[in-house]
Amino acid sequence: MLPGLETAELPADAIEVGRIADAWGVKGWFKALPYSADPEALFSSKRWYLLPAEKGPKTFVGPGCLVISGIKHHANTVVASAQGVEDRDGAEALRGARIFIARSSFSMPGVDEYYWVDLIGLDVVNREGIALGVVHELLATGLQTVLVVSFQHEGKALERMIPFVAVYIDQVDLATRRITVDWQPDY
Repeated sequence: MLPGLETAELPADAIEVGRIADAWGVKGWFKALPYSADPEALFSSKRWYLLPAEKGPKTFVGPGCLVISGIKHHANTVVASAQGVEDRDGAEALRGARIFIARSSFSMPGVDEYYWVDLIGLDVVNREGIALGVVHELLATGLQTVLVVSFQHEGKALERMIPFVAVYIDQVDLATRRITVDWQPDY
């Protein structure tokens, strides 16, 4: 195992929230690229669970855990340090690692706020009850977030994009895994 990386099992509620991009500086700090426009999940936990990169060289095997000792925003990314990762070489050895956080460590979202991971996989229907598809991913466009909804039409896999703003989103019901929208199939 690498310095600072303890052997660990992924928690049952582990969610992949980003990856380690590269070393940052010479004192063991590293860049973390969150998968969400809001990296709150990375800040919510002091224990990051890592799996090796899916592609490229693997510098460690199996799941491991880093105890985060420092974390901050820097430019368009997040930089962090971990106990036991003391220099640039240690940080570079983490390059490409996939970051998982226990869902139970996320802070509670406010009213009408949602974690993207909670929206992926939800069914989308319009006010008339017409199924529009399933949320495949979300995109941050700067001004707003957009739901990317996958659906089938005449045997072809297609996508539609619906702005995730109050004017189009009537209700998000996590319990029934459904989002009701003011949107038509032909938009």
